[in-house]
Formats: sequence, C-alpha cells, structure tokens
Amino acid sequence: MRVSKVGIIVNIVLSLFKFTAGFLGHSAAMVSDAIHSASDVFATFIAMIGVNMGEKGSDREHPYGHEKLECVAGLILSGTLFITGIGVGYSGIRKIIGGNWDELAVPGLLPLVAAIVSIVSKEWMFWYTKRGAKKIDSPALMASAWHHRSDALSSIGSLAGILGARLGYPVADPIASLIICFFIAKVAIDIFKDAVSKLDDHSMDTKSLGEVKHIIESQKGVVHLDNLKTRLAGNKAYVDVEIAVNPTLTVIEGHNIAENVHHAIENAFPEVKHCMVHVNPAMYEKKMQDAPRS
Repeated sequence: MRVSKVGIIVNIVLSLFKFTAGFLGHSAAMVSDAIHSASDVFATFIAMIGVNMGEKGSDREHPYGHEKLECVAGLILSGTLFITGIGVGYSGIRKIIGGNWDELAVPGLLPLVAAIVSIVSKEWMFWYTKRGAKKIDSPALMASAWHHRSDALSSIGSLAGILGARLGYPVADPIASLIICFFIAKVAIDIFKDAVSKLDDHSMDTKSLGEVKHIIESQKGVVHLDNLKTRLAGNKAYVDVEIAVNPTLTVIEGHNIAENVHHAIENAFPEVKHCMVHVNPAMYEKKMQDAPRS
C-alpha cells in the first residue's frame, strides 16, 4: 500500500506537469506522455484493489482463497494500457498523414525539461515498485512497476521527438507519439500474457519443479514419485503429489511419510499455499524389499 500511494502521488504530479508543459509548449508527444502518466494513476488504483482482494482469506464460497483476483487486476491493467496506447498512436498517425508538416507547431523548451524529469522519476518509480512487488510476490504490483517503465520509455520517445522538432523536423513530434504507442502496447501484451498464464493453472517453472521433485524423492520412506502436478494461482501455488511407499506399512506409517513430504515442500517454497499428498502402494517386489518401513 505504501508503494502504491507513492506511485499515485508521483503520477498525479507528473501527469499535471507534463500536460501543462505539452499544452503550453505545443508538444503533442508530451501531451500523449501526460495521458500515459494519468493512466498510471488508474493502474495503481487497480493494483491496490487487486492486492487487497487477493489477500482475503478463504470463505465458504471460496475455499481456495481469492489470489486469482490479482490476475484479474492485471488483465484490467493490460486492457487500460492497450487502449491508452491505441489512442496515443491514432493521434500521432492523424498528424503524420495530414501532410502539412511545416505547419506543425515547434515544441518549446518546457516540454524538453518535462521529458527529462519524467524519464528520471519514472525509472526510479519502476525500480521502487518492482522491489516492493518482489517482496510480497504480487503480480498486480509488478504489472504496475512495468507500467512505470513503459512511461519512462515513452518519455524517451517524447524527448527524441521534441529534440527532432526543435532541430527543424516538426514531424518528429507526432512520430514520437507513434513510437510511444508501440512501447505501451508491448507492455500491455506482456502483462496480459502473465495474468492469463496464472489464471489457466499454469505450472511452476522448470527449475522449481525440479527442486520439488528432488525434495519429494529424498524423503525417507518414499519409494517412487508416481505423479506431480503444480498450478499457479495469483502469487500462490498448489502442489498435488502421488508417492509410492512400501505396501506393508501401516496406515499411520504411510500417513507420516506423506506428512513429511507435505511439510518439506511447504517449508522449502513459501509461495506454496497447500501441498496435497496421496499415498500409493509400491507395486514392484524389488522396491518393496528395499523400501524402509518408516
């Protein structure tokens, strides 16, 4: 929440400054950049809502919790970004195909200063928000961080366009708006893909899967790992395991082995919300002979 509040304050001040600079300095690229910064305010609000709702505990209607609501927030963010990018790009294309490039206003010095201020402040906000997102493993907050980075990149495009226009190429300013459009759209698509992957029960990454498998197979009493499934749900993960144990063990002994596997995985991976372990009887005589009884 602290990160989100800082982001809102910075974005409000920055968007007002950039819009004023773009309007007074006759820079379409800076006005477009200001609109992008204003969308960051909305994006941060969505991220805050997503984090709050995702942290709600389990209830009767949602026994698995609400973590996936953070992914829904990520989808809303990606849609907002994409629409913003299309709007910025459309405005730039209209001015480029208009043909009267010499009649385009030459930006003043104020938009140039605003672009530099924006690049520095938004890049700082990117690293500040990214650090917070990693600390609590929040996809919604990470999406907000990349929103800041996209704003910094768009400001670089604004700076190039404003410089080009001031050097005698007025069309460089609307071209910069078009470049900003592509930056925004790219980030929107990346955020969309990440959110969808966590909504459709995507498995844990290959490295984590290998570590989980190693932990299971190293537990005393586990004869064989029969099946392993993982799925992501927002910033959490679920693990379903089937292990084979010596069939001569008592129910209590088999249960204790399963409990050891369960606790070992959840202790090694804090992001694992729950690990379900199913016990099968080992079906191979040699393995049964070699398997310990506890």
